[in-house]
Amino acid sequence: MPPSTSSDLTLSVNGDKYTLTVDHRTTLLDALRERLDMTGTKKGCDQGQCGACTVLLDGRRSLACLQLAVAAEGREVTTIEGVAEGERLHPVQQAFLDLDGFQCGYCTPGQICSAIAVIEEHAAGWPSAVTGDVRPEAGPPPLTPEEIRERMSGNLCRCGAYVSIVQAVARAAQETKGAAA
Repeated sequence: MPPSTSSDLTLSVNGDKYTLTVDHRTTLLDALRERLDMTGTKKGCDQGQCGACTVLLDGRRSLACLQLAVAAEGREVTTIEGVAEGERLHPVQQAFLDLDGFQCGYCTPGQICSAIAVIEEHAAGWPSAVTGDVRPEAGPPPLTPEEIRERMSGNLCRCGAYVSIVQAVARAAQETKGAAA
């Protein structure tokens, strides 16, 4: 008997458990969109170059088009549908709305998921390619527009809403920092 090309798996998405039978080659993006009807995560290039499919995997950014669904078993997947707390928007979502950090909106879910991770990475002191002093004792660098642009560079916006996106990330970082203090 030939080996099976599918598996039963349980995905934890936005705090809920889903059991699916999927082909081993099914991407997390396709499982979310086609099997779980979570269409907030967008399929852009399907090659990991645009960031439209960005989700949080155990709190870290992940391109769902490059992640196999079977490899996400036992990990917490957070999509755009799961970042708000009930009716209260996440600070990044609110900043995107307040500052028009989107135009057509297609890339916005991936931008927001990425921005959430960017703020957490920055707060944890992770350097970027433009960070001047990368010594751990230097602490987090200032979250300048250059830092934000570099950290968000994996997410493309064909409409060109970058100025507002940078402003929205900066505002959300300040609000998140203030709420944590």
